[in-house]
Amino acid sequence: MSNFDIKEELKKLPKNPGVYIMRDANDTIMYVGKTINLHNRVRSYFRSNIGRGPQIDMMVKQIARFEYIVTDSELEALVLENNLIKEHCPRYNTMLKDDKTYPYIKVTVSEAFPRILFSRLMKKDKSRYFGPFTSAAAVKDTIELINKLYGLRTCNRSLPKEIGAERQCLNYHMKQCCGPCTGNVSQEEYRARIDKALEFLGGNYSPIIKDLEQKMEAASEELDFENAAKYRDLLASVKVVAQKQKMTDSSMEDKDIVAIAADDKDAVVQVFFVRDGRLIGREHFYMTHVSENPKAEILMNFVKQFYAGTPFIPRELMLPEVIDDMEIIEKVADPAQGKPRVYHRSREGPEGEAHGACGPERRAGALQGQGAHQARRGQDNRCRQGD
Repeated sequence: MSNFDIKEELKKLPKNPGVYIMRDANDTIMYVGKTINLHNRVRSYFRSNIGRGPQIDMMVKQIARFEYIVTDSELEALVLENNLIKEHCPRYNTMLKDDKTYPYIKVTVSEAFPRILFSRLMKKDKSRYFGPFTSAAAVKDTIELINKLYGLRTCNRSLPKEIGAERQCLNYHMKQCCGPCTGNVSQEEYRARIDKALEFLGGNYSPIIKDLEQKMEAASEELDFENAAKYRDLLASVKVVAQKQKMTDSSMEDKDIVAIAADDKDAVVQVFFVRDGRLIGREHFYMTHVSENPKAEILMNFVKQFYAGTPFIPRELMLPEVIDDMEIIEKVADPAQGKPRVYHRSREGPEGEAHGACGPERRAGALQGQGAHQARRGQDNRCRQGD
């Protein structure tokens, strides 16, 4: 990577949120950082010393190249940064000893009378998970609000087994729980409440946000500033939870997300690796002698060569183009893992569903790799001309 021109690559940095990765001469990841503006943040490392501290100065001296991943929001950058730090343990990143993770909202849909819980871990336990989120306090406030709005239980009783076994709790008498423990609420009625909560957590935030805004304004007009402040804080918590991110997927599936950028001579294919639902890294691969072949054909050749030589094929493969000869994937796949599902942007459903995974940030990553490759190709040509 000695041909990586840092000054030239700095000029290409976008003014978008994202994650940047610093590598040394051995291509080892030294540092992972996130920012709301990649252009400003990454360039700041290469300015004259501005009191960054001896550790950062030492790291900057060792930077041989950098790369970046563009995200749609600062929240996505934060989650991706967390995933990459835990996966690669860079030398200059501060590591949490207790490995505390971002919080999730867990809905125990496998129970007869489901609960909505706070969780730091996402497990394959038949529950539905939402998140991760960046604020534990906002998650707790939102869970409390949902439980009160829909009258959901917060107890640890094993229902329906323990229906009527004990007295009703305080939440029931305060009308904050519909009381499935009394036997007066059927599973169907309770499930309807859970479905409304799931609809909210799935993205339909408008009704609750509108309701809280109206209550806040009404309390303010009545000079009830204590309640107005309470509704204001609840509204802020709901808006934090309402933020979307794609860096961690609650399906917890293993998948590879592929993007491609090509010109008349060469092509770069970028593969994003998602394991257990977390985006943990990416690699780019150069395809030469493409001679103006269509992208679908270049992609097909890449898929054949790459996956025929890898011992692991994920359960999902997401492609930007429809390609022929997909049976090659089935032939090299491990029978114990089952047939991989292939998705692309041009059709719907398996072997076609977009899943929002081949968006601008993935294409930008492939273009970044292609730009670096073209820079090296140009330098090689100049060297040959000099000879």
